[in-house]
Amino acid sequence: MSKTMSSITDMPPVGLGLWKIEKTDTAATVVDAIKAGYRHLDSACDYGNEKQVGEGITEAIKQGLVTREELWVTSKLWNTYHAKEHVRPALERTLEDLGLDYLDLYLIHFPIALEYVPFEKNYPPEWLFNPEDDNPEMRPAKVPHHETWAAMEDVCEAGLVKNIGVCNYNSGLLHDLFSYARIAPAALQIESHPYLTQDRLIRLAKDLGMAVTAFSPLGALSYLQLGMADMSESVLVQDAVKTAAAAHGKTPAQIVLRWGIQRGNSIIPKSTKAERLRENLDIFDFELSHAEMDAIAALNQNRRFNDPGNFCEAAFGRFHPIYD
Repeated sequence: MSKTMSSITDMPPVGLGLWKIEKTDTAATVVDAIKAGYRHLDSACDYGNEKQVGEGITEAIKQGLVTREELWVTSKLWNTYHAKEHVRPALERTLEDLGLDYLDLYLIHFPIALEYVPFEKNYPPEWLFNPEDDNPEMRPAKVPHHETWAAMEDVCEAGLVKNIGVCNYNSGLLHDLFSYARIAPAALQIESHPYLTQDRLIRLAKDLGMAVTAFSPLGALSYLQLGMADMSESVLVQDAVKTAAAAHGKTPAQIVLRWGIQRGNSIIPKSTKAERLRENLDIFDFELSHAEMDAIAALNQNRRFNDPGNFCEAAFGRFHPIYD
């Protein structure tokens, strides 16, 4: 296997989630994370900071902290680029912003196709087709999933990405995807934490040979600043978590993150603080017991914080659920 070839089994279990990091903080955070030992960066066009992520990667390589081949970089195809003719240009824009020749993993961000918005009109385009209008709209596009996946296969075969996969898919969509995929999806990224364990979906993905990455692994903490959760919903105050933290001499957050990787998933917590970056990575010197794992899993409430069926209507005036 060549040095630039990335197998999905090489994806580090803990990555830095780059969602909601301000542009002014992003490059320095990437460098700090790499200094702390991170080798997995989870990016996306929609996060609006890929150029700054690229600046951080370039600086870290310049400082001799890491080589490109030692990094695992994931990015995602945004909803407005699902048509076959837009997939490669969207990827090439991401690569240009990141300053990279290839991605280790490229994911379809949501199973939601929206009307195309040209780069020169708005980039990243986010959810609204015409945000400057008096009555801005979220405009769905008639692009079937199989068309988007075929274009993802094309960029994989072209060597621009080493692995392709999906985010926010449910079990029905996974079954459908595997019925037509020429290149099987290597990874599934979903929201998962003790309040949303998603056991059946994760089991299915792994039965299909997919790696699973859990975003928002600490649950509500990812959504406080967005007004989509409040501190009363924090899993870190639960007795099962606090008891395990005391038993292992770790913080409640470290216990929840350890629970995530001990399930066999990768996780992508976000932080801009150097101390917290190190703390989130310091979860490999202990192991939770079966009883502790089960007690934390028993906290499941099927509580989904990142749900288009809720936020699309509230923020963009369109009811657009993708989960039943």
